[in-house]
Amino acid sequence: MNMVERISPSIGGGTGITIAGERGLCDPLGALFFPARRLLVVSDLHLEKGSSLACRGSFLPPYDTAVTLKRLRRVILRHQPQVVVSLGDSFHDAGGSDRLPARYRDELTALMTGRDWYWVAGNHDPAPPQGLPGRSVGELAFGNLVFRHEPTHGAEGEIAGHLHPGARIVRRGRSVRRACFAYDGIRLIMPAFGSLTGNLNVLDRAFAGLFRYEALTAYMLGRERVYPIASCMLRPA
Repeated sequence: MNMVERISPSIGGGTGITIAGERGLCDPLGALFFPARRLLVVSDLHLEKGSSLACRGSFLPPYDTAVTLKRLRRVILRHQPQVVVSLGDSFHDAGGSDRLPARYRDELTALMTGRDWYWVAGNHDPAPPQGLPGRSVGELAFGNLVFRHEPTHGAEGEIAGHLHPGARIVRRGRSVRRACFAYDGIRLIMPAFGSLTGNLNVLDRAFAGLFRYEALTAYMLGRERVYPIASCMLRPA
């Protein structure tokens, strides 16, 4: 059953979900928080993507890591988690953690201090980050929940990333597209948290077979709150 409940705006304008018996909060900043476990999940930070592109001759303003860390600090201060799971592609490539400037390394380390921090391996960063604390894992289980980077067909209680879901709706002749949490009561795919990541429409064939369409809800990220959108309202890219 697709269970949706509104959470008080005093908890950041988020929307509550229940998956595998665990109650979570979809935060408008793009993180997922499980209050009973004090567990915060973020996915696809893609830190140092700008410097990675620069190494390949594509020069962008080098502020993506700073923007992503600022957002990460906000969501950690809001929820005060004891456990943080970074759900893969935390860095844009295998050398990203080595290129991390000292000031950002210090900022990230300060956010990690006093918390159980898990780096889940992603396809962009399969090796553990260098010079940072935390534990590196292939996937992680808490109770009936399983956290992994790439979603798997047939899994239940799965929290995954990788696909950078987004949703598009049309209202009063105006098209609106936003990053989103994709959820059908059995599994949830996280939006990308990084500042240079973009998104892929949840109706794209890359999502085929992962969700029960009739139960699919896209939790679109707004500026101050999360908006649950039923599958019948979704439009292709």
